[in-house]
Amino acid sequence: MSWFRRRTEPEPEPVHLPNPAEAAVAFWQEWFELLPTVSAALGDGEPYRVEGDLGAMVAAMHPDLEFSLERGHRAIYALVITSREDPRLRPYTDAWIEAAPSEDMIWEYHDSVPPVPDPTLVTINVGPRRMRLADVRLVAQVSFGLVDVAVYHPEFAHLDDKARQTMTFLPLDVTLGERLAGERLGRVETASAEPEGTIDLLEFRELVRAMVGEPT
Repeated sequence: MSWFRRRTEPEPEPVHLPNPAEAAVAFWQEWFELLPTVSAALGDGEPYRVEGDLGAMVAAMHPDLEFSLERGHRAIYALVITSREDPRLRPYTDAWIEAAPSEDMIWEYHDSVPPVPDPTLVTINVGPRRMRLADVRLVAQVSFGLVDVAVYHPEFAHLDDKARQTMTFLPLDVTLGERLAGERLGRVETASAEPEGTIDLLEFRELVRAMVGEPT
């Protein structure tokens, strides 16, 4: 799978539009014009060919939005545009998803990063190292409707600080989805040694979903 990326550099100049609703309409008009080119690039396994055009379209709604093209869960492909739970940007993603076309067999659309069906099947390449999310262990403590988490992976000892921080949060987003993680995660810490009483990512997802009454 391809991980979330910011727009390619240099940044396109944002186009001023009066409001998020009109910006969303303009995006979808351009999307349908670009769609044959997007389909051809994905069919050839070369999504980078359309990243610049898509980046400009996303920046025209707001320059701080992020996007990705992913494998879909219900369709073949997914287009994700996210605010990263920034309240300044949520009106734009709300308007964008409200104006989105109906999903079909080819495309689905998400206004936040969705959870993967089984995070324990995911392997992340971090430099020369391959990190299986099946090896993630964590301790979770529920407090006042939030979950405080300590995350451990046996490869943490071999990562620099930045990579270790990324790999502390990324498994949680992958497991819960961006929105649920933003709503329910409290303090998140990196564990240098495996704590006692750990659970895996699937057990963690069951715990958090049970808190909010979602099906596991």
